[in-house]
Amino acid sequence: MNRIDRLHAILTHLQSKRRVTAQEIADRFNISLRTVYRDVKALDESGVPVIGEAGTGYTIMEGYRLPPVMFSREEASALLLGSKLAERFADETSKKHYGAALYKIKAVLRGTDKDYVENLTDHIAVLTRTNPASEVSHQYLPVLQQAAVQKRVVDLKYHSSAKEETTQRQVEPIGLLYYSTAWHLIAWCRLRKGYRDFRLSRMLHVLLQEECFDADAHPSVQEYIRETTKGHELEEVVVQFDKKVVKYLQEQKYFNGYVSEEDLGDMVRMKFMTSSVHWFGHWLLTYADTALVESPSSLKNLMKELAERLMSRYGSY
Repeated sequence: MNRIDRLHAILTHLQSKRRVTAQEIADRFNISLRTVYRDVKALDESGVPVIGEAGTGYTIMEGYRLPPVMFSREEASALLLGSKLAERFADETSKKHYGAALYKIKAVLRGTDKDYVENLTDHIAVLTRTNPASEVSHQYLPVLQQAAVQKRVVDLKYHSSAKEETTQRQVEPIGLLYYSTAWHLIAWCRLRKGYRDFRLSRMLHVLLQEECFDADAHPSVQEYIRETTKGHELEEVVVQFDKKVVKYLQEQKYFNGYVSEEDLGDMVRMKFMTSSVHWFGHWLLTYADTALVESPSSLKNLMKELAERLMSRYGSY
């Protein structure tokens, strides 16, 4: 990136946040702090009202704005892909806002790029297995986002499928996670006096309270993830699959920690790293007659145990 392009990119970055540190700019553009100081000075001398605050970072004077930002074809295409995903995984309000933003982006594209993005729209689709309960749960995303940002207490009516009970709780949200094809709220539960993972599809009612909680009392959602995954050691699993079934594994193998594979002729040896041999074994049962476990021995024993359970259940038929 030449210096002119970098200066423009730095200015766009400065306008994207309330305050930006020199280190953040250096990390994003892979430049030294000295170069950052020179570039910011150049922006200031060119008439851009950059305000530097010692120890806190840079801000742009309130009210200053760049002319409409021009997007490249590649940038607009990437945003189009994002909008397709938003159609499947976001709530109705977010879908509406994302669509409106995309129209504004298309409005500033060059004519040929507009045609390209418009044609690309008809060639992209996102298919998922939808669950009526999960579709309904998306209605809670906006209020939970607001609660996490504003540090406000939330009243939840929550149904636990594990205990088959419905409870009324007050929680202090720290963030939202999307995994296992569902949205989850991570929050401090006042009822249980600990951090809990609440699946949105199990929320029966959500009410935002006026009461605010102390943000410094909780970790960020990124810190929470690091702490909860710390110490969860992965175990290597080696399995031979009949070559004829390998094509059916597809993304399943990645969900189960796929690392590598080796062609053995009629068989394919695959290596996985898993945090739960127990659940890996239950998945492997799907391919029981076409898979052979090499290691670990704990998985071999589990497969024997599962086979014996099946025999005891169906042996009399």
